Amino acid sequence: MFADRTDAGRQLADVVAERDLDADVVLAIPRGGLPVGRAVADGLGVALDVVAARKLWAPSNPELAIGAVASDGTVWRNDSLIEELGVSGTYVEATIEREREVAREKADRYRGGRSPPDVAGRTVLLVDDGIATGATAIACIRSLKNAGVARVVVAVPVASPETVDRLHEEADDVLCVETPVHFGAVGAFYHDFEQVTDEEAMAYLEPDE
Repeated sequence: MFADRTDAGRQLADVVAERDLDADVVLAIPRGGLPVGRAVADGLGVALDVVAARKLWAPSNPELAIGAVASDGTVWRNDSLIEELGVSGTYVEATIEREREVAREKADRYRGGRSPPDVAGRTVLLVDDGIATGATAIACIRSLKNAGVARVVVAVPVASPETVDRLHEEADDVLCVETPVHFGAVGAFYHDFEQVTDEEAMAYLEPDE
């Protein structure tokens, strides 16, 4: 479906342009969202920055997210799953505090000491390379709303229809290039889905000369 994240970003930029969306800034979720976000920001002629969040993993399954926390401390909890798994409040709160700090440090490191953009009253495109569960995206959406954005629009190359429906409950709009009914992993829709290193991701924050 997509050659790589840059190709996906260019296709996504076309979808956004077709909607005539007057975005003020693109905020990408590191790391995989940055090459996509760079292509979208360049295509729209707007600035690119980051918004960071971390998943909260279940104690019995390090690949099962029970929520997510953004760098400003905004939290989304999957309360029904937490209850179903019997996860203690103590574990949840300790995990939130630990992962919030990791997200904050990542955002600061990527910006290289620059202040985060002022998004109050602005229309923000929240970009990632794809969305599976939506946990991280929801935490980011809520964080941006807490910061006073006028509108937050999620824009991704690929997501499942169920996740898109869930995100519509949180964001002002959701734009996808593809919403396949049979959705496994995000990487299944890319020919090249190599992991993006921190160094590579940070390089995308510098606009092309």
